[in-house]
Amino acid sequence: MSDATTKETMQFETEVGQLLHLMIHSLYSNKEIFMRELISNASDACDKLRFAALADDKLMADDPDLRIEVEFDKDARTITVRDNGIGMNRDEVISNIGTIAKSGTAEFLKNLTGDQAKDSHLIGQFGVGFYSSFIVAEKVTLRTRRAGEPADAAVQWESTGESGYSIEPITKETRGTEVILHLREDEDEFLDGWRLRSIIRKYSDHVPLPIRMRKEDKPDGEWETVNKANALWTLPKNEISDEEYKEFYKHVAHDFEDPLAWTHNRVEGKYEYTSLLYIPSKAPFDLYEPKQSHGVKLYVQRVFIMEDNENLMPRYLRFIRGVLDSNDLPLNVSREILQSNRVIENMKSGSVKKILGLLESMAKNDPEKYATFWKEFGKVMKEGPVEDSSNREQVLKLLRYASTLNDSDAQTVSLEDYVSRMKEGQDKIYYITADSYNAAKNSPHLEVFKKKGIEVLLMFDRVDEWMMGFISEFDGKSFQSVAKGELDLSKIKTEESEEDKKKHKQEEKAAKKILKKLKKALDEKVEDVRLSERLTDSPSCIVLSEYDMALYMQQLMKQAGQEVPTSKPVLEINPSHPIIKRMEEEKDDERFNGWAQLLLDQAILSEGGQLEDPAGFVHRMNDMMLTLSK
Repeated sequence: MSDATTKETMQFETEVGQLLHLMIHSLYSNKEIFMRELISNASDACDKLRFAALADDKLMADDPDLRIEVEFDKDARTITVRDNGIGMNRDEVISNIGTIAKSGTAEFLKNLTGDQAKDSHLIGQFGVGFYSSFIVAEKVTLRTRRAGEPADAAVQWESTGESGYSIEPITKETRGTEVILHLREDEDEFLDGWRLRSIIRKYSDHVPLPIRMRKEDKPDGEWETVNKANALWTLPKNEISDEEYKEFYKHVAHDFEDPLAWTHNRVEGKYEYTSLLYIPSKAPFDLYEPKQSHGVKLYVQRVFIMEDNENLMPRYLRFIRGVLDSNDLPLNVSREILQSNRVIENMKSGSVKKILGLLESMAKNDPEKYATFWKEFGKVMKEGPVEDSSNREQVLKLLRYASTLNDSDAQTVSLEDYVSRMKEGQDKIYYITADSYNAAKNSPHLEVFKKKGIEVLLMFDRVDEWMMGFISEFDGKSFQSVAKGELDLSKIKTEESEEDKKKHKQEEKAAKKILKKLKKALDEKVEDVRLSERLTDSPSCIVLSEYDMALYMQQLMKQAGQEVPTSKPVLEINPSHPIIKRMEEEKDDERFNGWAQLLLDQAILSEGGQLEDPAGFVHRMNDMMLTLSK
């Protein structure tokens, strides 16, 4: 690395180059959005300075009126967007501008389809708004100076959007950032004052800062504000159009897509605040990252304070975007104060109820839209019943699952749907967890439920096993895993004939001898061997205790280096299965013991477990095949 006082040329990573190519060639049909993105970034920079100045008022002392300015030069073929916000130092420029989407870039590229129309919809999820400049510009120059630093500490970044960028120290008399776009030959439409004004009013009218341009008749003199500069959320709902709501969402969320839904409320009483909260239509790329960008923004009397997910919205609703504006908080509120502030707790509680109410309404009145929501955010919603005990029942009603009644992996069944279809005498909600839909659908534990026509919920998201460890009931009905604990379906009224019941009792009586032999053969490896109430087609299955973790989850935990409590499973057998009948006749103890181990191994594999001795399993399987073929 050369000295930071000289000009340096740096190369983009391969993925960044691919991403820039996509930006330039996929958004050609909506070129004007570059202005929205640059203004949105400038607005954020001003908000950050206003917050920083609460602790150090010297940062704004020389220029207290925050603003955004837009200029164009027909002769030089440039457009300049500048702000007097927080600005950046050299390291921040490299971090924020020299890198696109950071860890998200590779994930972004995995999702590319090759279809430009489809791929362009992904762009907004990966925080690459600044680079929309290259849709219209053949070169972009960024000049910035951080507030509080001297004029000669400023930095200039420049790139053609092809292979890399240059960065060098400069002198800049004012704080803040200016972005200069050197337009391509065919982009003359943007070198027009009326055109730029119309774009600003279309996309950025709601930005709560003055966006200024030179008056048309005085291009070198007086400035005029071209946007309303009103905080949109402070306006009455009947004065805001759907298009304005959507454009504000794109500004506050840095998203290219329209939101799926929103809720706008003014709360008055002991605490007064306004909320404008949005549900995105697409999940952001960092939904599962420990630290995320862009959440709910906190304002105090229209002054931006901070962007905070943890204290303003529970983690399972971390995808929510929007603003909360309080009249009751002090302007110098800190993150430490937020953690135990009653006003914040009240705002958070009220906002969660509004979001859950919005989702309930969507689920009831627009199932198709709710299905879209669930596809994007269903897995994180399943964290809700554990994290948010005060709203547990309401969140549980919003959850969706696949079911044995539906021949697909679509998660469309609500717990209310399930309870409404429960059979006479049924007092439990039956479910099974697995690491895939096929593993759940084909589990031997479902056999008796399919025979009796009892619905079972199929849970195959990794979060399900964790969640069900904390959830005991819904609507007065307890949950029971069909793969854990003892099973008693005797109280449930089904079409099973008296002849079937009589046959089962006879088999039970006849199987005492083989149960004894199996217990002896597997004594060190199982807790018990018993006849199964679950099986109708398979020879065996394993059953864990009620509080044990599913085998596939135990395996994942071990692979992650986590300690997993050891416990022995119960082996259940189907006394009417031909293999069990054949084993009853086997006189060779060594062969019987091998087959007993084979029954256990098969049952472990069907539950997603891993065998301690795979080679031994293959040997025993071959031995059985040879024996049965004779």
